[in-house]
Amino acid sequence: MNYVKRIRDLREDNDKTQQEIAEVLGTSQSMYARYERGANEMPIRHLITLCRYYGVSSDYMLGLKDNIK
Repeated sequence: MNYVKRIRDLREDNDKTQQEIAEVLGTSQSMYARYERGANEMPIRHLITLCRYYGVSSDYMLGLKDNIK
């Protein structure tokens, strides 16, 4: 589950709160926190939204590629 670490790292690197990212995804802060902890799997639609938001590839987000873009 490499994306769990990546979504947290990207959020923190961009100085965003869980609430701000939850709003981008149209979900609650508590649900987003569960994604970051790995308690719930993130739906693909949210993964795509975050890739676009942060400007990274899905390969990077999933840990299949180390370089951004």
